[in-house]
Amino acid sequence: MGSRKKQMAEAIKAEKKQVAFAKLNNCPTSPRKMRLVADLVRGEKAEKALQILRFSQKEASRRLEKLVMSAIANWQAKNEDADVEEANLFVKEIRVDGGSMLKRLRPAPQGRAHRIRKRSNHVTVVIDSLNKTQS
Repeated sequence: MGSRKKQMAEAIKAEKKQVAFAKLNNCPTSPRKMRLVADLVRGEKAEKALQILRFSQKEASRRLEKLVMSAIANWQAKNEDADVEEANLFVKEIRVDGGSMLKRLRPAPQGRAHRIRKRSNHVTVVIDSLNKTQS
């Protein structure tokens, strides 16, 4: 490997060490309901995001709270020597995508049927550190 390529690989590796993510696949909540909660914590500091989710009345906030805590734990596993309080962690990115859909039929009057779509979603949370001085 050339020296320039090696330096670039080291720089990318150091950059990725500051970022941690967590994913939740096939969550049985509609993406629209989950996005309402996700918009509340996008860009917030990790501690504030956890407080917002803890005191939110929405059912989706319970799942998102566990997911943010998992992302923080993943960051801690990557940076064992760093302190979580001093790292100034924040929610860099939170993405809610549509998942698989269960299609059911509900009987309707006069021999007809209505289609019921039970939606699910995929959520990805990316946690980043504001302190870039660590190596």
